[in-house]
Amino acid sequence: MRAVAKLSKRSARQETGLFLLEGPQAVREALTYRSDALVELYATPGALDRHGDIRDAARAAGLDLELASEAVLDAMADTVTPQGIVAVARQTPSSVADVFAARPRLVAICEQVRDPGNLGTIIRAADAAGADAVILTGKSVDPYNPKVVRSTTGSLFHLPIAVGVDLPEAVEQAHAAGIRVVAADVDGTDFLASRDLLAEPTAWLFGNEARGLEEDALSHADLSLRLPIYGKAESLNLATAASVCLYETAFAQRSALA
Repeated sequence: MRAVAKLSKRSARQETGLFLLEGPQAVREALTYRSDALVELYATPGALDRHGDIRDAARAAGLDLELASEAVLDAMADTVTPQGIVAVARQTPSSVADVFAARPRLVAICEQVRDPGNLGTIIRAADAAGADAVILTGKSVDPYNPKVVRSTTGSLFHLPIAVGVDLPEAVEQAHAAGIRVVAADVDGTDFLASRDLLAEPTAWLFGNEARGLEEDALSHADLSLRLPIYGKAESLNLATAASVCLYETAFAQRSALA
């Protein structure tokens, strides 16, 4: 029990290569898409009564499911009110080389994204928009942080995620794969002026929530675009802006293939 609870700490995740997975939806997605990554599964009797499909999927995957009391689950979980199901999974990051070897058309590169909720939402939006991968630079938040995992609502298991990548390496490999790197930046060209370019293979570069992209990071991009603000809002939240950029690119690319 203590070993599971410790996975809320980055040091324990780094030492073990494991991470904590909470709630029926996240566990369900893991069982469906990456059952090989699951190591342990715990549930209260009440949760199993409500989610019999998870019990059946665990059995089909050959995964032992251990019953636990609500008090034990509370001690394991990172959330204040866990939903009665907790799992331990192996971290399964992709390499940046494998990401680009697959000839992706849409990729999200996160440079120094520090807020777990933002990163989780970006991963979820990338998945929903049909992106091929998410790449995290070494200074971005750990994608296996429990808050990030919860925010992805299972998308963590749907697309490749490369971790701890140097930005210059990511850009170099993107260019070698014929992909344009586009930075989301408040000082960039108006989004609408270069929208047609997004029909081509694109890697979006997103920066820190507070500071955006530093000059050195911007220098690696082929183009910088800004989303227009039509109302009185000072700016857009990073995850919201990233969602718009990814979806607009998905629209452009799918229209071009139609």
